[in-house]
Amino acid sequence: MSAIVPAQGVRMEWQEIPATVRGALEQQLGARVVEAATQRGGFSPGVAARLRLADGTRAFAKAVSAEVNEQSAAMHRTELANAALLPPGTPAPRLLGSYDDGLWVVLLFEDVAGRQPHVPWVPAELDRVLAAVGRLSERLTPAPDGAEPLPDEPFKGWRLLAAAHADGTDDLADMDPWVRTHLTALAARERDCGRAIAGDTLAHADLRADNILLTDAGAVFVDWPHACRAARWFDLLVMLPSVAMQGGPSPETLFAAHPAAQGAVAEDVTTALIGLTGMFLDQARRPAPPGLPTLRPFQQAQGEQALAWLKTRLAGGSPAG
Repeated sequence: MSAIVPAQGVRMEWQEIPATVRGALEQQLGARVVEAATQRGGFSPGVAARLRLADGTRAFAKAVSAEVNEQSAAMHRTELANAALLPPGTPAPRLLGSYDDGLWVVLLFEDVAGRQPHVPWVPAELDRVLAAVGRLSERLTPAPDGAEPLPDEPFKGWRLLAAAHADGTDDLADMDPWVRTHLTALAARERDCGRAIAGDTLAHADLRADNILLTDAGAVFVDWPHACRAARWFDLLVMLPSVAMQGGPSPETLFAAHPAAQGAVAEDVTTALIGLTGMFLDQARRPAPPGLPTLRPFQQAQGEQALAWLKTRLAGGSPAG
């Protein structure tokens, strides 16, 4: 089993946001912030803080400066747009406000009274989350107007690895021998990922323990920058490698038994898993982004679990399809 790698960036504190920005946020919230509790889980080099206001209300702030990480700032902007797509009743935090001065990007959400699941996974909590994932897929089918399909860019990992191997910039010597044997077939089949995952569900597309809050009513799903139109089973597929990496059961067993996977075309699921595995393993070989020292090890651990699942689905054979 892969090591349990923490999903954790280098957080900034609320007080590190410039005073002028904090003042603008307090104006939107309608009261002064008297307490800010930093939340450590999740991949962000910015602020993630639960706020208590002078009038007794609460809020949650996500903030990042493009000077620290331009990609994180862009993702905050994308999440703002995606938050507007979520229909009423979606188990996600309600957007309260936002701020963007071209450098600092801040999102203000309602503060959800909940906690992340225990890691390693506790069976009862995993059952609650899997049931909530099923309800989420039902609630977000059909996808709301404006939801876009997942772009092809994430699913080029095997082709990038094959190109690096071919031109000698990466010998892939530390890769699983099965990967090196089947690299050409993996690179060819991932080209079909877009078609394989196509569907009419708005998928979160980045479900894992640090993006889930357990509440008295069930579960709430946070951090939506990757939301896209996809197959009903796509969120489940994306989530299960991290579940396995964090002490959960076999992905194949969980996937086959889940209502969201019923009726899924087996070849499409395998094709999507090929793309997901290549994405994780390719990104894990890149330099760490600023402020995210654990991201690459986390992706490597997810990739190893996804690869083990893929080999199970292919029974150790060829991915040529």
